[in-house]
Amino acid sequence: MIPISPGMFTMGSPANEQGRNDNESPQTRVTITKAFWLGMTEVTQREWQAVMGTNPSFFKGDDLPVQQVSWDEAMAFCQKLTSRERAAGRLPEVYAYMLPTEAQWEYACRAGTRANYAGNLSEMGWYRGNSGNTGTHAVATKRANAWGLRDMHGNVYEWCADWYTDKLAGEDVLDPIGAVSGSNCVTRGGGWPGTAQSCRSGWRFGGEPDYRNFSQGFRLALSSIR
Repeated sequence: MIPISPGMFTMGSPANEQGRNDNESPQTRVTITKAFWLGMTEVTQREWQAVMGTNPSFFKGDDLPVQQVSWDEAMAFCQKLTSRERAAGRLPEVYAYMLPTEAQWEYACRAGTRANYAGNLSEMGWYRGNSGNTGTHAVATKRANAWGLRDMHGNVYEWCADWYTDKLAGEDVLDPIGAVSGSNCVTRGGGWPGTAQSCRSGWRFGGEPDYRNFSQGFRLALSSIR
């Protein structure tokens, strides 16, 4: 897990950004007031199996990101891991493993940058242009962003905790957690079969909580719950 310090950033994409979608606006000034931790990579199949005892992935490999997991299943993983680590005395009661909020995810993906990507896309992520269209790749085989996070662009799309809405808040907000309900959940980051456009830091989409796909995964966040 990589520690992420509090800070401010502009969420979403400017009107002149190439490939921008309407759901990436209006740009929103976000303040993250609490430090949190975020997985350096997506959750791997080795990690999933150690907690859940199964492997739902289509492309198999211990060091490949787990895929074909729904938002519901990702949330269940977080809850089970939290319970296990608390029972073992390794996790204080005031902390919990969870999916990152959409704001936490974009803040960490940008890592202080404002452009389409946190660096050179081909050097930082697996996507349609360099994946060979053959499936997922081992995690951490591409360059990290400035905060030490890998695979934020590409490899697998990543679930976030929020319910999906078709626009951003458009005002200054503190620690946003998204809508209180909805029919779809936020997914971010692009994937191995996706276009470069879908790997942009500001790209966002939504999927039903029970949706599964061979390019859909997630990464863990660890946050204080008080």
